[in-house]
Amino acid sequence: MTTPIRAYIGVGSNVGDRFAHCLAGVEALGRLGGTRVVGCSRWYETEPVGEVVQAWFLNGAVGSDTTLSPHDLLTRCRYIEGTRGRDRAREDPGGPRPLDLDILLFGDQVISTPDLHVPHPRMADRAFVLAPLEDIAPRVVHPVLKRTISDLRAGLADTHQIRLYEAVPRSA
Repeated sequence: MTTPIRAYIGVGSNVGDRFAHCLAGVEALGRLGGTRVVGCSRWYETEPVGEVVQAWFLNGAVGSDTTLSPHDLLTRCRYIEGTRGRDRAREDPGGPRPLDLDILLFGDQVISTPDLHVPHPRMADRAFVLAPLEDIAPRVVHPVLKRTISDLRAGLADTHQIRLYEAVPRSA
């Protein structure tokens, strides 16, 4: 039997019912064979990063224990994205998407292939990644930078806005 590895996956959406897309993504990750979701962050509304003018994102992070290989997990994440209407072949890179599932960390592995880079190359520079990841993995160490997620977030220079999302707003 293969020993599970803890993987962290960023979850995001800025098209349609963002919350429904994100929850469906988390639920689908939980149904993957060989994978068990062990934690889910709070949800954050985040200002888009980049040149494309688009709606704000809803972002979170999921921790899962998996016996899948990193590339098998990536393939399944891409499939889940497709079930929510994402078509990577036709979309504008960096543009709007109904569901985005990014492998942020895969144990302490460092992976660099044409289709997969782990740790996620820009995660240490982005509040929309570090805030939710800090919710579920504050003491996890970035395998390249050798700093904890909390330390990375504390030193973050990203000025894009980020705010907690309330799925059910409090009554006045």
